[in-house]
Amino acid sequence: MALNMATSGPLSCRPVGIGSAAPKTIITNVDLEDVVETSDEWIRTRTGISQRRVLTHPKKDQPEEEKESLGDLGSAAAKNALDMSGVNPEDIDLVICATSSPDDLFGDATTVAKNLGCENAFAFDLTAACSGFLFGLVTAGQFMDRKGSGVKNAIVVGADALSRWVDWEDRNSCILFGDGAGAMVLQGTADGDGSSGILGYSAHSNGKGHDDLMCGFKGDPTTIATPGDGVELSNGSYNFISMNGKEVYKFATREVPRVLEEALEAAEMSADDIDWLLLHQANIRIMETVAKRLGVPMEKVITNLSDYGNTSAASIPLALDEAVRSGKVKEGDVIACAGFGAGLSWGSAIIKWG
Repeated sequence: MALNMATSGPLSCRPVGIGSAAPKTIITNVDLEDVVETSDEWIRTRTGISQRRVLTHPKKDQPEEEKESLGDLGSAAAKNALDMSGVNPEDIDLVICATSSPDDLFGDATTVAKNLGCENAFAFDLTAACSGFLFGLVTAGQFMDRKGSGVKNAIVVGADALSRWVDWEDRNSCILFGDGAGAMVLQGTADGDGSSGILGYSAHSNGKGHDDLMCGFKGDPTTIATPGDGVELSNGSYNFISMNGKEVYKFATREVPRVLEEALEAAEMSADDIDWLLLHQANIRIMETVAKRLGVPMEKVITNLSDYGNTSAASIPLALDEAVRSGKVKEGDVIACAGFGAGLSWGSAIIKWG
């Protein structure tokens, strides 16, 4: 049972641009055979992943223009979305960056806004792991839906570099994650009449499942001299990602079909009304199970998991960007999206493109 839930019908906004970016470095399953005891066939069969993109550590004397950061990826993805939208940077009122692995612990959204020239926007980060992008979309949509908010145009970025927090000696987790960024530009509409945009959504969280997927704080002790015996504090750092794969699989295949049905009900639609199903790109087996339970054929499932792996908050916009730019997703298409992951958190949004 979810501890928290929010469900609603149309929001007064529509998508007008989509973009993505990924690191240059590719690590294939064959490459990982030299890192841990695994094989290309084992990984592909169980996950559907063939390769992933990763950010690399800057080399000594490497030119600045060749260095890559998560902020760079988020900014590039947002610029691509902004270019497609035709909206001027000065007309963006809100920038949300959904990430669990920012370059700056205090947040990357203000840096992305600065890089884009969004001088009139207020910006903040949102942390909801693999559900982050959808939670960010709903948050931006709610600003637009509220009369008097002043938000007419928004950019929502999903960006993560979970390769930074992977134990490369753990074959069960290191095979899954990649880095990337995706972004969407939303524009306010008159009354959320359902002609396009976010037609319905549902969101949940349940902290009882926190330990099944987490990246916990790890502090190294340090002592400062004070009157008396001194005080021992912690120097900040984090452990590797910890995941109970079996429990996460059961959680996702149980809750994702439900949350999609809730969002469809809020949109006054059924699974038969959608053109595409777009799930967080975590595992092909999860996608197959969810699609089957909804009665959606795999031909309607958008996926690029094979090429990018699990990019957390970036996965949905990254896959949607490729589908839109390839011509697969067309204006007027209805896309049922769902994100799920750490927290535990999960949510769905029904989006009409264009």
